[in-house]
This record gives sequence, structure tokens and C-alpha cells, in this order.
Amino acid sequence: MHKESNLAFIDGQNLHLGTAENGWKIDHKKLRIYLKEKYHVDEAYYFFGYVSDEQQVVYSNLQKAGFIVVFRQHISTLKGTKKGNVDTDIVFEIMKTIIERKDFSNILLISGDGDYKRMVDYLIEKSVFKKILFPNRKFASSLYRKLAPAYFDYLTVAGVRSKIEYIQKKRSP
Repeated sequence: MHKESNLAFIDGQNLHLGTAENGWKIDHKKLRIYLKEKYHVDEAYYFFGYVSDEQQVVYSNLQKAGFIVVFRQHISTLKGTKKGNVDTDIVFEIMKTIIERKDFSNILLISGDGDYKRMVDYLIEKSVFKKILFPNRKFASSLYRKLAPAYFDYLTVAGVRSKIEYIQKKRSP
């Protein structure tokens, strides 16, 4: 029997907004460890809508935590100003992965966006879908209402949030 080896695809904007909406932040290092330990994620792709000079520290920290950072392609005159919708990029990369690669067990997705619903249904049908993790209950599209509980979870549930939440360290006087 071979070891489970899963791939994660993360909609960075959806994750950030979903947790911020609930008044907390993700600790990326803790999230990466959680994905490895709980879901056997060997590669985790973190998608950003655009490159921003102000966010270079965030990009570096994500890479140090073990994420593969992926940016949406834009023409140079729009960089930093265009809305960073990564949905089609994520769908494309996942579909390309299931066609070209055989070195993984399942796909895990972090987003609440309903744009992924058809792809999720297809991945379940093909037996290569692990789970979708919703950043918060309010951001989970109603399109997922009929999804079997085995295929989704919420990052906001206490047992998960406590493992992945960023906690501001208190400074000593």
C-alpha cells in the first residue's frame, strides 16, 4: 500500500478575506503543518491575484513556510491595480495536474467560492478529491449545500482555528 500524497490549492484572497471577516488571521507556517499532518499534503500551491511590492514579506514568509506561491498573469500596465481573480488559474492548474501527473492521491482546495463547484463535482466523480476547506461559513457558496459532509470542513471550527490562527506575540517590557 502506498503512502497518501495530496496536493492543496489555495485561493489566497478568499482565505484572507474569509478569516479577516471573522476577525482572525492565518498563521501560514501553522497552516502548512496542519495541511501536512491532517491531510497528508506534500505540495501546497498558494494563489495570489497580483504581485504587490508591499506584500514581498508575505510572499517570502509563505515560501519559507513551504508553500509554492503562484501569481496570476497580468499585462505589465495593469499589475498591482487589477482585481486578482485566481479562480480560472486554480481550475486550470488542477485540471492540468490530474491529466499530467500520477504522483498524487487527491486534491484539497481552500476556498468558499462557488466558481469551483463544477470542478469539485468532477474531481469527486473521478475519485481524486479529498476535501474543500471553507475559510468561513458565510463565505461558503450555497452551491456546496448538497456536498456530502465527507468532502468539506470549515477552518473556523474551534479545533481547526486554534491550530492555524496567528497569535500576536506579547512584547516584553
